[in-house]
Amino acid sequence: MKFSEEQVKEIVVLKESLIGQIDKHQQSIEILEKNIIVLDSFLKDSSFTKASQLEIKKEVKIQEEPVGNSIPIKRVNDGKIIANAYVTPEQLSIVLDNGIEINADTPPFKSFFLDRIIGEMKKKDFQEAEKGKIQKESIIDYIINKKGSDIREIIIKNYRQKERVNELINTAGWSLARMLENIKK
Repeated sequence: MKFSEEQVKEIVVLKESLIGQIDKHQQSIEILEKNIIVLDSFLKDSSFTKASQLEIKKEVKIQEEPVGNSIPIKRVNDGKIIANAYVTPEQLSIVLDNGIEINADTPPFKSFFLDRIIGEMKKKDFQEAEKGKIQKESIIDYIINKKGSDIREIIIKNYRQKERVNELINTAGWSLARMLENIKK
């Protein structure tokens, strides 16, 4: 099919217009992504109490208890035990209380606890493994044991650092409490 010179000029103009629109939209997308990063940072730092900073008393208690003992994870509002944490040198197990039924899909379990908290630790471990500071087998990982769709136990392997144990227990408690609130809504 042969195009007239006028049609070719129109096609060139159309192509340039499309390229211009793509560039404009890419710039808009980049600006939006930067804004999201800034907003995430702002929210993380100021709009709510960081889960890792909740219940400082519990953190002190964790450090005093010998490794392997049960550490109760309680709801802040009523003190009800949600789960118990068991720490060994190899792993942290968070076993939900028998009366607690929480579906693994209930927010903010995946988005906050798995993706943000453990996910960030995993990302740091991958970087350390690539630099040769740790073995790839030492990268933090987790297993979720369920009964049906309900979480029964969260096993976190290769936590490697005492600070991580404290953060994991505190953020798990915060997440589980929020999940229970979301179920009631």
